[in-house]
Amino acid sequence: MAALLEVKGLSAWYGQIRALFDLDLTIEQGGVTALLGANGAGKTTSLRAICNMIRRAGTTIMDGTDISRRTTEDIVRMGVAHVPEGRGTFVALSVEENLRLAFHIRRDRKAAERDMEKVFTYFPRLKERIHQQAGTLSGGEQQMLAVARALMLAPRLMLLDEPSFGLAPLIVQEIFRILRRINEDEKVSMLIVEQNAALALELADHVYLLETGRVVMSGPSAMVKNDETLRKAYLGY
Repeated sequence: MAALLEVKGLSAWYGQIRALFDLDLTIEQGGVTALLGANGAGKTTSLRAICNMIRRAGTTIMDGTDISRRTTEDIVRMGVAHVPEGRGTFVALSVEENLRLAFHIRRDRKAAERDMEKVFTYFPRLKERIHQQAGTLSGGEQQMLAVARALMLAPRLMLLDEPSFGLAPLIVQEIFRILRRINEDEKVSMLIVEQNAALALELADHVYLLETGRVVMSGPSAMVKNDETLRKAYLGY
């Protein structure tokens, strides 16, 4: 597969504190990549840095175009959708209003309307609650809404930060099944940050292990799944 996103020498800072040290990452067209490591390893920071949400250095190439100096909004328009940790839904708005926020980015309104109907095929529960205030949804439904809202941007790449956080196991399994369907049906590439390493390795085809802001290992997810020593050293299981 060809590369959709190439990150070279990515570094990032919070104030004077350096959080990432010269990361190199490649995300393949249509692939699912997991970014794993302990708390504080730099996983969330990596997603923010790719979207230019924090002070950073290095080169980011999206489908042959250098986006290193683009604004976050420009990066979204180029097809990168970020689902942040904690869901990031607008709790005072309805489900429908949250989804229609994408219409401010999309130029083709008719296509956006069609995509909303498509989103409901993945998340029928959201259609049942279309007029309900987002803040009254369950945690699992809010996570579904966060993914659905990202999908409304017609992304080529989704950055997902801890999609299982705080959710019951059955809901987590449902959300990851939907993510697999989206990847397979829509050919949307994904970069997933996830504390549930075993679940992430089942979904991903490639993995990067981070430790204190550095990539310490990368390779096919099957290699990590089958290497008990590696899992215990970096993933704790």
